Amino acid sequence: MSKENKDSNSKTPPLANGGGGGSVTGKALDWKLLGRVMHYVTPYNRTFIIATFLTIFLAAVAIVQPILIQRTLDVNILGNDYDGLVFMIGLMIAQLVIQTIAQYYQTYLTNALGQSVIRDLRKDVFNHITSLRLKYFDRTPIGMLITRTVSDLETIADIFSEGLISIMGDLLLVVAVIGIMLYQDWKLALITLIPMPLLFASTYVFKEAIKSSFQEVRTQVAQLNTFLAEHISGIGIIQYFAREEQEMRKFKAVNMKYRDANIRSNWYYSIFFPVVEILFAICMALLVWYGCKRILNDQQMHALSASPNGITPGVITGFIVLLNMLFRPIRQLADKFNTLQMGMVGADRIFKVLDTDEVAIDDGKLAPETLQGEIEFNNVWFAYNDENWVLKDINFHVKPGETLALVGATGAGKSSTINILNRFYDIGKGEVKVDGHDIREYKVDYLRSKIATVIQDVFLFTDTIGNNISLNNTDITREEIIAAAKDVGAHEFIERLPGGYDYNVMERGATLSAGQAQLISFIRALVYNPAILVLDEATSSVDTETELLIQNAISKLMQGRTAIVIAHRLSTIQNADKIIVLDHGEIKEMGTHQELLRMDNGYYRKLYDLQFNSAGIAKPL
Repeated sequence: MSKENKDSNSKTPPLANGGGGGSVTGKALDWKLLGRVMHYVTPYNRTFIIATFLTIFLAAVAIVQPILIQRTLDVNILGNDYDGLVFMIGLMIAQLVIQTIAQYYQTYLTNALGQSVIRDLRKDVFNHITSLRLKYFDRTPIGMLITRTVSDLETIADIFSEGLISIMGDLLLVVAVIGIMLYQDWKLALITLIPMPLLFASTYVFKEAIKSSFQEVRTQVAQLNTFLAEHISGIGIIQYFAREEQEMRKFKAVNMKYRDANIRSNWYYSIFFPVVEILFAICMALLVWYGCKRILNDQQMHALSASPNGITPGVITGFIVLLNMLFRPIRQLADKFNTLQMGMVGADRIFKVLDTDEVAIDDGKLAPETLQGEIEFNNVWFAYNDENWVLKDINFHVKPGETLALVGATGAGKSSTINILNRFYDIGKGEVKVDGHDIREYKVDYLRSKIATVIQDVFLFTDTIGNNISLNNTDITREEIIAAAKDVGAHEFIERLPGGYDYNVMERGATLSAGQAQLISFIRALVYNPAILVLDEATSSVDTETELLIQNAISKLMQGRTAIVIAHRLSTIQNADKIIVLDHGEIKEMGTHQELLRMDNGYYRKLYDLQFNSAGIAKPL
């Protein structure tokens, strides 16, 4: 991430485009954390070593310039040595060329190193996030995860491009400059550097102040990212209910806090840089005053034939150059230190995501060649927050090839049942078996590959229809996709689209109707040839004609497969082998359609009467 010139008085906080919430302050020299970051440098050790060497080399080369200037003035110009002057000018040009080339490669390598590290880290973060259980996403804003994966990772790149290596080079330059000044004339150096303690003190105060302001900037940008992610995803609801003005007012408030946090950061810079310039001016004044005084004293001593103090115009000029070289890195050190610190804060947040253990760590070993599809729930209890039970003592058995229907009011626990079967969540008590084995004995990837789930809210990626069906699985051929589409009855509408199966749908399938998107989700389920089929309100958002197509496809798809169907429309589940009525997480009734209708005061009978009476349809028994 590029930044503005650190010497600029109009400073923009380098982390203004970063993000991340929380109150973590981090440590700039947290060695354990730095060690974890450096682990990602291992594949690029050669680049790191070369960049470090170039940083040391640049500090050494920079010191040559004032020495050459001093010699040119004192020996060549004052000594009327024209040939020597030409030679020294050539040396200075060579020094500048070498410094420029070294600076180019040092800057390129440090940035390349940082980007390589965050590329590998981002890959690990994304891979880890996709393996987390749904429980983690239930309580973690998507905007925060985006901030972690993008902005926080960029601050880690700054550890290398503008932090660790750069700080080392600046410190070396400061030490070298002070050493040269003391070597050339220790009295002049001590007088000139009298304001330095004040400079170091102001730098420390600025560092502490800007650290807290950067934290506020990062907190506010995380909130801004979360707000935008939610409201852009839910833009349809905002427009349906004409809430644009109200949400705009909320956005203005969030945006205002972000702006104010950045202004506070800029305020610290607007104080710090003038203070540095004043101290620099004082040092320069002391240099000129004491240096000129020494030169005048030398002239008087020469007139009296006394021994001179030995100071020369070249020394004064060299000190002026050295003083500029001293203040430039000191001005930047506080900012670079905070860059390093914010990089460590970003690393701390990233590794907290990587250390999240909400993955299926108890992954089993079973992965048989085939799965029959027998399902058993034995005394199953489940809660999302480990307190309020969503499912209570659930017991049922589905034989291979049978169809189980789950009905009940919203919140009865229907979707929770299939979430457990897919191991998106683990149960609190009881046992869930597939083919006689506890589902925890199966490899999670294997288990989910044998269960195809079609949900009401279909998600399609910004990709071709073919890739949305196969999910980029190269084992699924185009012929298999077309065959499945014909079985579902979707082949004709897909062929009518521009490009057919190569038609690129927009995000979430915005360019398709709800019915078309649902048909694609059915094709997706078909091509994966599952042993267990789960239909979660799969026909609730399609028209009657499309529903007839889907019902025909479902009949073909269910042949020889175990199926669990969740439906509000009782007309779609009358042929199920078994129907379970859930209410507040408990099984109230179980049986076939006809058996449940015979219970005059039963839950199912009430639901059936309510649906068919409201629709004005005669109730077949």
